[in-house]
Amino acid sequence: MTRRTWPYWAPILLFGVLTLGESYVPPSAYLSVYAIKALLVTLTLIAFREPLGDIRFQPAVILPSVLVGLVVFALWVGIQEAVPYPALGRRTAFDPTPLQNSPWGYAFLAIRLYGLVVMVPVMEEIFWRSFLLRYLTQPDFRRLPMGTFSASALGFVVAASALAHPEWLVAIVASLAYALWLRRTRSLLAVVVAHAATNAALGGYVLATGSWQYW
Repeated sequence: MTRRTWPYWAPILLFGVLTLGESYVPPSAYLSVYAIKALLVTLTLIAFREPLGDIRFQPAVILPSVLVGLVVFALWVGIQEAVPYPALGRRTAFDPTPLQNSPWGYAFLAIRLYGLVVMVPVMEEIFWRSFLLRYLTQPDFRRLPMGTFSASALGFVVAASALAHPEWLVAIVASLAYALWLRRTRSLLAVVVAHAATNAALGGYVLATGSWQYW
């Protein structure tokens, strides 16, 4: 990989390093640490903003993409609840209940939902679907139309995405769904919206049920 590819993988690399560090901080510091992570990753996305141009506004894909995202959410929770399988580690499951009805609680929820619904979908779709799928298909990936990728590239990205999530089985399902939706629509916006819809529904589910392990 060259310097020209940095804008595609720098934000997710920073996110991964900071997420790894979260597991070493006490719960009392998690709010501040997550806020700093969200700020730094967002600033990195802005600083390396060239890939944001891949997300082109196409109104026709928005509603179908929301529906795809909701289906992925249903599969994510349904499989996770119904199919026992060993996880690859665990998430930092912060329970914000003690902060309920306080300014700090509202601030945390706002920042956490921003990260879940906006920052992560943009960051991950730029890396996995705009960059890596095409780069593994052809190193001069900018010459490939969006949504063009080889079977081997798809297999690698699905496997790598699975390894990046404790819930590797449902991550496989989600990664496949988003890649096939990208192939169908040829639109990075479509998969960003689908991913955002999945995460928004998951965030609502977490808040409604107290299933903080999904944070």
